Amino acid sequence: MSLSTNELLIALVIAFVLGGSLAFVFWKQRKDMKELLARKQAGQDTDDKKSANVQGLQLQAYERLILLTDRIALPNLINRVNQPGLSARDMQMVLTQHVKQEFEHNVTQQIYVSAESWDAVRNLKDQNILIINQVASFLPAEASGQDLSRALLEMLMQNPKATLHTVVSDVLSFEAKKLMK
Repeated sequence: MSLSTNELLIALVIAFVLGGSLAFVFWKQRKDMKELLARKQAGQDTDDKKSANVQGLQLQAYERLILLTDRIALPNLINRVNQPGLSARDMQMVLTQHVKQEFEHNVTQQIYVSAESWDAVRNLKDQNILIINQVASFLPAEASGQDLSRALLEMLMQNPKATLHTVVSDVLSFEAKKLMK
């Protein structure tokens, strides 16, 4: 089962838009880090004990969000929730439900990370759900869950830029490393 040119173009456009926005977020974070380092060197951070506690919570949040991005990465998700015998529509529901559950399980982490990092994670969740739904919508009504899984993996192989989870993981990792300096 192969995706048509129009389907691939739609997926590419979505991937490029999200990729561009994540690149902007990454650039902004680097700029913010330089400003933070300049303030630290100027001696503006005085409450070391409180800062160390908050920093520990922030690092744990970044760890959990990196784990979340790995768990909702489409190839990993497909391998983990693969259930033979499901229809494509049922598999679509299972995949989107798992993405939403993983996200909701980690929603409280947003208070410990930058708004840009949280936006990147939320965009990844939204993009994955959108890709699952779009690919499923192009399959015939009698398609199996295996057909949907195969079509999703094929689309990701044809368009590696549609896998934003690596970019999001890199952004989160970069921010966590900023905290450790």
